[in-house]
Amino acid sequence: MNPAITLATARRVLTQLRHDPRTVVMLVAVPAVLMVLLRYVFNSPAQFDRIAPALLGVFPFLTMFLITSVATLRERTSTTLERLMTTPLGKLDLLFGYALAFGLLAVVQVAVASGVSLWQGLHVAGSFGVLLLIAVLDALLGMALGLFVSAFARTEFQAIQFMPVFVLPQFLLCGLFAARDEMGWVLNWLSHAMPLSYAVEALGRVTTSSTLDATTVRDVLVVGGCVFLALVLGAVTLRRRTP
Repeated sequence: MNPAITLATARRVLTQLRHDPRTVVMLVAVPAVLMVLLRYVFNSPAQFDRIAPALLGVFPFLTMFLITSVATLRERTSTTLERLMTTPLGKLDLLFGYALAFGLLAVVQVAVASGVSLWQGLHVAGSFGVLLLIAVLDALLGMALGLFVSAFARTEFQAIQFMPVFVLPQFLLCGLFAARDEMGWVLNWLSHAMPLSYAVEALGRVTTSSTLDATTVRDVLVVGGCVFLALVLGAVTLRRRTP
C-alpha cells in the first residue's frame, strides 16, 4: 500500500462529496435530526439516557453502510473503478483511501450527533472522547461493510437489498430491544458474533460509568478489528467492473 496514493484517493473522494451536498447533508444532519426526534418520542430523560447511547452507534453505522455501498457500486458501474485500476492504484490504496475520506466525515457526523444529544440532555458519566471514538469506529464499521457488500451487487438497488442481511440482524440483536443475556442461547450466540453488539455495549458502559474498564477496551478492540477485517475482505473481493 502506497500512502501517497491512499491520500490522493481520499482527496478525490472528498472532492466528489463536496460537489454532492445532498449526500453530505444526509451523512451529517440526518443522525442528529433522528436523535432530536428520539428525544421527543421518549419524552423522559431516563428513557432517553437508556436508548440514546446505542443509537449514537446505530445511526452512523446505518447511514455509512448505505452511502458507501451505493457510492462504490456507482464507481464500478460507471467504469471509473476500471480506469483507476489501470493506474498504480492498488485495491488496498483504494479502500483505505475511502476509509480515510469517510472516516473524516464520520468524525464530523458523530461529533454533531453527540453534541446534539448532549444538548438534548444525554448524561455521559465517562469520557466524551471515548464516546466519540466508539461512535466513529461504529460509523467506520458500517463504511467497511458497505465497501465489502458492494462487490456482490450489480445495481444500486441490489446494494440496498443487502441491508436486511448485514444490518438489521445486528440492529435487532445488539441489545437495544432486549438484554443479550435474556435472549435464547442461539440468539445470544449470534449477538456475540456481531460487531455492532460490542459497539452498543461499549457506548452503554461509557455513558453509565466514569471508569474505562477492561470490557470497554475489549469491545473497542473488537470493533476496530472488525473494521480492518472488513476492509481487507473488501480488497479481496473488489472487482474492476460489474459483469
